[in-house]
Amino acid sequence: MRTPRKLSPRALITGLAVAALAVATTLTFTTGATPSHAATCNGYVGLTFDDGPSNDHTPALLNALKQNGLRATVFNEGQYAAAYPGQVQAEVNAGMWVGNHSYTHPHLIQESQAQIDSEVSRTQQAVSSAGGGTPKLFRPPYGETNSTLQAVEAKYGLTQVIWDIDSQDWNGASVDAIVAANARLQNGQIILMHEWPANTLAAIPRIAQGLASRGLCYGMISPQTGRAVAPDGGGTTGGTTGGTTGGTGGTTGGGGGGSCTATLSAGQAWSDRYNLNVAVTGSSTWTVTVNVPAPEKVMSTWNITASYPSAQQLVAKPNGSGNNWGMTLQKNGSTTWPSVSCSAS
Repeated sequence: MRTPRKLSPRALITGLAVAALAVATTLTFTTGATPSHAATCNGYVGLTFDDGPSNDHTPALLNALKQNGLRATVFNEGQYAAAYPGQVQAEVNAGMWVGNHSYTHPHLIQESQAQIDSEVSRTQQAVSSAGGGTPKLFRPPYGETNSTLQAVEAKYGLTQVIWDIDSQDWNGASVDAIVAANARLQNGQIILMHEWPANTLAAIPRIAQGLASRGLCYGMISPQTGRAVAPDGGGTTGGTTGGTTGGTGGTTGGGGGGSCTATLSAGQAWSDRYNLNVAVTGSSTWTVTVNVPAPEKVMSTWNITASYPSAQQLVAKPNGSGNNWGMTLQKNGSTTWPSVSCSAS
């Protein structure tokens, strides 16, 4: 979800003009409340910007975010982190959190495991070498994922982060449309934006105003849950309320090497995917096996150590985060809940 970086002289002049207007507009709003200065935070949201860094766009983005009291997660491409290490350091100095967005932004689900590993590992190194720390979050290019990619993410200790709301800024969305997309954010949710669209830059002052008016604050994305939480890692984690996912009540599994029960409950649902929450009782040393009905796929998990014996099976073990965990399933036209079984060791 990006366009080529090469701009015509006319487009560049237009972009700079809009950027200048955005900075000027910022001054209009500095007297108002911003999310970081809200009296109380009724929730936290994850503002994310993909495809950086660059000398052309990163400085203006960071300036606009700082002037409007916002912090965000930036998902950097390794090739650009390597080319513009000073901008990675500028992101950190501005209070942003830096994530991994692959090295060259390919369709990773079409790549071999070795190619995926290279894309992920080289970006980890590029960001770290540039002073951005070792990323803990990974955003798959185009939001495309599969079990092979997730295995590589797990190898490098990365939490996969998709999004709840797509601003469509990559698709030519207007300033009003980008502001409206941010206005739909609820506690714990994450929005997809990019650092290069001029309209996104121009929308930032109004995004800040809108969040503040609803008592929402910027949040960090928790490496444990993949949801937006308070910047210190505390607070509530959204994504556990909202639509049902093709069933009522929970699904309980038991048996195996000991006594424990895994119970499913509905989480948030979107047009293309849904969350399930899992509560394990009876043991704190458990293994839960999830059999996912085809053509559904596991997109991401939280609060567990996950392995994938096959494309349709997830094996979950505790990772020290307790007995409540969850997963995001890609529907692919189906909303049949998976079956689960639990064994204690």
